[in-house]
Amino acid sequence: MLAPLMAGLRPVVLVVDDDAGIRLLCRVNLELDGFAVLEAAGLAAARAALAAEPVVVVVLDLGLGADDGAELLAAPRDYGVVLLTGADDPPQGAYAVIGKPFDVAELLEAVHAAAATSR
Repeated sequence: MLAPLMAGLRPVVLVVDDDAGIRLLCRVNLELDGFAVLEAAGLAAARAALAAEPVVVVVLDLGLGADDGAELLAAPRDYGVVLLTGADDPPQGAYAVIGKPFDVAELLEAVHAAAATSR
């Protein structure tokens, strides 16, 4: 689901997770912290969102049902990636790796830091 944005007013974060509850938790807290947020439950929706909006950070779950979130991590990009994962040995290439279950304050700190380095 793509939320309507006021382009250019707030940095855009894309939350990619197949768990609607995790997406909601991230979206609410990131919006309260000043970000515009797009959501995607899988890779196809994530790629569409990335093509539609200039995203500064992707909050990415590796396990996306039938999809593998590592595909987005491996793609050439101009945005920072914060991984949300329960994996014991996550792939390299993310700005930060946050284990599930996660602390919202840790997520916000990682997203702010990744956004600052990707602008």
